[in-house]
Amino acid sequence: MAFKFVHNNFNVRDLDKSLQFYQEALGLTETRRIRPEDGSFEIVYLGDGQSEHLLELTWLRDWDRPYDLGDNEFHLALETDDYAAAHQKHEKMGCICYENPGMGIYFIEDPDSYWIEIVPKRK
Repeated sequence: MAFKFVHNNFNVRDLDKSLQFYQEALGLTETRRIRPEDGSFEIVYLGDGQSEHLLELTWLRDWDRPYDLGDNEFHLALETDDYAAAHQKHEKMGCICYENPGMGIYFIEDPDSYWIEIVPKRK
């Protein structure tokens, strides 16, 4: 019996704002969408065009408050082939929320306060 990662889910308050953020900040694009007739929720899967792993963004129509992310110790990590350019882009966007120069990593924060770790491609 074997298992492989398929996706991670983030629940979001403003789906359009989140889709714009993930496209601009990380180049993630929509791969598919689920929208029931009653409009009670919407699920959008985002991919990087390189791996099979997806980010699932879920919007719930009746959710009326920010999500409680606890201590926000969980996160996604994405590798970049141009760390300096990525850092410059995210700095310009104003979404860098934490840096650890000693480890050579930094984190960006999405519109719902989820953290995404950015790591350089290791040689």
